[in-house]
Amino acid sequence: MRATRYRVGFVGAGGVATRHASVLAEFPDVAIVGVVDPNPDTARALSESYGATVEENVDDLLALEPDAVYVCVPPFAHGAAETTVLAAGVPLFVEKPLGLDEELPTQLAARAVAADIVTGVGFHWRYSAAVARAREALEGHRVSLVAGAWLDKVPPVGWWPRRDGSGGQLIEQSVHVVDLARVLVGDVTEVYAVADATPPDVPDADVDGSAAATLRFASGAVGTLSTTCRLGWKHRAALEVYADGIAVAISEEGCEVRTADGHQWHPVDPMDAKRAVDRAFLDAVGGDRDGLLVDYPDALRSHQLACALARSAAERRPIDV
Repeated sequence: MRATRYRVGFVGAGGVATRHASVLAEFPDVAIVGVVDPNPDTARALSESYGATVEENVDDLLALEPDAVYVCVPPFAHGAAETTVLAAGVPLFVEKPLGLDEELPTQLAARAVAADIVTGVGFHWRYSAAVARAREALEGHRVSLVAGAWLDKVPPVGWWPRRDGSGGQLIEQSVHVVDLARVLVGDVTEVYAVADATPPDVPDADVDGSAAATLRFASGAVGTLSTTCRLGWKHRAALEVYADGIAVAISEEGCEVRTADGHQWHPVDPMDAKRAVDRAFLDAVGGDRDGLLVDYPDALRSHQLACALARSAAERRPIDV
């Protein structure tokens, strides 16, 4: 039976957690009950906004008996919270990326599957009407070429420009694009990435400034991915898909479908997908999993692909996925 009110706890109280909390607050069947964050001021700000308590640790948060826990922490901080929540058998929502590498996320995915715990991951692009329109347009067409891009600035958080904080742009940001490529084109079997190892001009940075990669899909399609964090603005984050007689471009803002007869632009509100990912997760917690488009084990496959790209750039060789 679906609960009439979902009690939700948060591990992490930064910008992404604040966005999820603001969305959840729109739902009349949700109450945010507790917040854990190593920064007391950050935890207090989020908790006071939604009538929640500040808890010392994840065990204390679980003592509130939440129906679900959102883990919204930086890449380097993933692991301990998810392990504790899964051990308690509580449904778990995790913001991407799943971590800095593959080892711990692989273990967590196995635990979630073995215990049949409801999980969700913040690949909100999957819930966009733009992606649904792209699927419809590509139906019956064999995709031959994919071109992804994430061309952006360095986000204003201290952990991001360090490899031991974010894992770099291929893992922390571009995973959205490679996840979408998997959704629309299928799994990738081989990648080869090269990087401009000169870091962006921000304090303590050691991540690659730019990278370019080629991808081979199991279907036979080929693809490219271009990334940079050396700009002062978010220039482009998108995926272009080419098949016989049709070109489709998808971004958070919409979907463009172009053929020899002309083109159509289908705009979307980016917040619609961000609301939908939270609603689908909560509905799954209540027993209706039909609308859940990405769980932790599925998200792991996209994370593994992003890690393979980062490893290929670091080791300067092709990587089988």
